Amino acid sequence: MCDTMSERYELATERLGQIAAQAEVAEVYRAFFEKEAAFLGMLKELMEVCEAEDFLQTPLEELENWNHRLYADVMPDAYETSFLNPAYTVSLFGEEAGRLLAMVAAELRRGITACFEKRKDKLTIYMELFLEIYSVAADDMDLRQIQQAVYWFKSDYADVFAADAVKERLGVVKLPYEEMIQEAAADLRYLYRYGRYISPSTRELAAYLFSLSQSEIDHIAKTIVEGYHTGYQVCRRDIYKKNAAPLLYYAGMERIVQAMIPLLAELGIRPVIREPFIDSQSANRQYGYDHRFDDGIYLDRQYKERYLQVYRTEFENCKEAAAKMGGPICLEAFGEAPFSPASKPENLKYTEKQQAISIELNSELRRITNQYIPQEETSFTIMALPTPEIGEQFADIFSACMKVNTLDVNVYRQIQQAMIDVLDQGTHVVIKGRGSNETDLQVALHHLDNPSAQTNFENCLADVNIPVGEVFTSPQLKGTDGLLHVSRVFLRELEYVDLRIRFVDGMITEYSCGNFADPEEGKAYIKENLLDNRDTLPMGEFAIGTNTTAYAMGMRYDIFRQLPILIAEKTGPHFAIGDTCYSYAEDVPVYNQDGKEIIARDNECSILRKTEPEKAYFSCHTDITIPYFELGEISAVQDSGEKTAIILDSRFVLPGTEALNEALDELEQQ
Repeated sequence: MCDTMSERYELATERLGQIAAQAEVAEVYRAFFEKEAAFLGMLKELMEVCEAEDFLQTPLEELENWNHRLYADVMPDAYETSFLNPAYTVSLFGEEAGRLLAMVAAELRRGITACFEKRKDKLTIYMELFLEIYSVAADDMDLRQIQQAVYWFKSDYADVFAADAVKERLGVVKLPYEEMIQEAAADLRYLYRYGRYISPSTRELAAYLFSLSQSEIDHIAKTIVEGYHTGYQVCRRDIYKKNAAPLLYYAGMERIVQAMIPLLAELGIRPVIREPFIDSQSANRQYGYDHRFDDGIYLDRQYKERYLQVYRTEFENCKEAAAKMGGPICLEAFGEAPFSPASKPENLKYTEKQQAISIELNSELRRITNQYIPQEETSFTIMALPTPEIGEQFADIFSACMKVNTLDVNVYRQIQQAMIDVLDQGTHVVIKGRGSNETDLQVALHHLDNPSAQTNFENCLADVNIPVGEVFTSPQLKGTDGLLHVSRVFLRELEYVDLRIRFVDGMITEYSCGNFADPEEGKAYIKENLLDNRDTLPMGEFAIGTNTTAYAMGMRYDIFRQLPILIAEKTGPHFAIGDTCYSYAEDVPVYNQDGKEIIARDNECSILRKTEPEKAYFSCHTDITIPYFELGEISAVQDSGEKTAIILDSRFVLPGTEALNEALDELEQQ
């Protein structure tokens, strides 16, 4: 850190100490400023610890104490009266001031990561933001001036935040996480070097994985890495043109990552390891939900352009590294209880104008990324494993999940091909629910000019999406009509009850859910969290899941509702809203292993990339699955009107697919 920044750091910490002792602001705001000044003072203390001590030598109890102190205000038992809770701050300070100060308190918590990354420069600018806001509060508490302070903080330091995001993604800067992975050991002290909230479940997961034999760990690692390599082969892309790939994982899975690193090295791939999928939101998911639109304080077109400018410039500066970057390797986790958040009127929300700006920003970020890391040159792989939160049978479920993740792909290849052969004869597919499920859909298929060399459906095996088990297509939107209904589903970490979505010519026209007594609250919930604040989205994918073993596992252990979408999508038909599975790579030919080209890569939205690219993509793809037990019929319908059933009354009836019923029959007999 340069001398100037060191001086700024010392001046800021000295002033914070004075405020923590007694804030010179109006009485109503005094507790807030004293509390936040004390928190930043604690981060100064933490920075000294991080710089001076070797965490692997620090007693575990001391590390646990630090973790508790850092996230005490986020925990559910303290959150009701925490300045991080917008409902509480609004009750104290009024709507405008309460929303603004809760956002500021949440923003200051980002300083925790700065300490563990030993970034005094980042911690300094957070301290200076607080001091600037304090000086306004000590004068006349001009809320407009405070909002402007936040705005210019985010805009001025975009060259730090946006540039760091690019350099970290590309592995241009060295982060401490790869070293932490290499040092991970059964005593678990390494977990606390993340600086994130470490839950009992995270510790239990790490301890469980360290209790497994090396051969068991190697088996998991090999399954993932082989899936990654196979993905490149299936897509006919050259993995040896790449030398790095993002490796994404959940805290607690470090022993698996350790075993993956040498296997990736054999492919010439260096994993780029950033912080894992865990943050302060895991301490209290309501906290994360309450703050999901905090950027509404500063999001406008000027800020959007500023951020995009820095993001684009940094990619250009790092274009050689970007060209060598492969697609992601992802270890997902599941097991958390479904979360249905409380809807709070005090939370920040986007204006209609900001909704449009947010959509534009996310779409442009993806376009820039794809320009420098062309999706048509990369592949990826994802596999999900349970965490101890799944329940007392965690060890048994973990073993069952690994069985699901390593099923014989050759068996599924033949079964799924039998389905594709029939589906390719149809002009559309009908899907109907069973019992209380009211689904009644018609999905239109693309016309095959040369059926001997073309197909609509990809025969998806265990490569990019582990486990095995689906055939999927990008539907033709015109002629795709009807109601999709699911009694209960878990999407993007949120629970939906009695979810109904109606399509007309492939576009969403109506939607509702039963999460709230007020139907309008349910519509707002869906729009914000599934439609990403859009008025509509297309059906980007239709698929038939075939992994009845995964379905049986979910039902047998009573965890079906907790299965991640990666597994859940294989347990029945699913429908993705948003982009197609081939977004940004539609012009690259894709083939099944029988040599047929999958021609259904575009729809009426994605084809606009050639004339109106801003309308072609939506930067989202959310799969919604109907479980087998709610399924009455899936049939392919030919132009003549002749129907061929694939599933009737929750059972596979198409000749050549009957073996899929074995797991379902065994489940019923138990």
